[in-house]
Amino acid sequence: MSGLTENRSAYSLRALARLLAYPDAALRELVPDLQKVLVEEQAVPTARLRGLGMLLGSMIDQDVTETEQAYVELFDRGRATSLHLFEHVHGDSRDRGPAMIDLVKTYEQAGMWLDPKKVGGELPDYLPVVLEFVSTLPEAAMRDFIGEIAHILNAIHAALIKRRSLYAHALAAVLEIGGQAVEAVEVPEDEDLDAAWVEPEAFAGCSSKGQTSPDQPQPIQIVRRANSAPQRGASA
Repeated sequence: MSGLTENRSAYSLRALARLLAYPDAALRELVPDLQKVLVEEQAVPTARLRGLGMLLGSMIDQDVTETEQAYVELFDRGRATSLHLFEHVHGDSRDRGPAMIDLVKTYEQAGMWLDPKKVGGELPDYLPVVLEFVSTLPEAAMRDFIGEIAHILNAIHAALIKRRSLYAHALAAVLEIGGQAVEAVEVPEDEDLDAAWVEPEAFAGCSSKGQTSPDQPQPIQIVRRANSAPQRGASA
């Protein structure tokens, strides 16, 4: 694919995409290859490579079951660390559907058709899927795309730092490949997704999510994230 020849970080982005996916047996078998790609392509700083190496090593050294359970607990049990990008922008609002459609159209306009079977049924906004797509873009387009989602990547990175997770290095590496600053952003108190998705009693309304009773107006709040200063001397 032509994008791969024009994008000097293409294989590193694909390695990071695979690294961020569920750490099953197939991924653990790929660890040496992922390490080799990241080192040889030299798309991320040496200090970041050390952090990524620690993350890759932990996938092999730790107990398989514990590794998989830790991944689920980290990425599937809270909004702040969710790898579904639109979760951070639209949450459960109706805007998420149209945004997903637009993203699929972006893929298709670039000549990419998403096969749900090959991505484990994941949604188009799943970060490993997004990174697979970004890896096919020419250098300038790749940087522009990462720039558009940099605020989301920084938010996930900050949440991972708060949890002392080595996965923070993967998010930082994506930002660095895209020429974006790794910024310190405020991390709100997280909410368990299981609790967040509990449906209120039918027609009863709910005051806990900014909703009033059914016969009252439902306010829509659009909040722009405040710019944050770059995180200097961060280790991840």
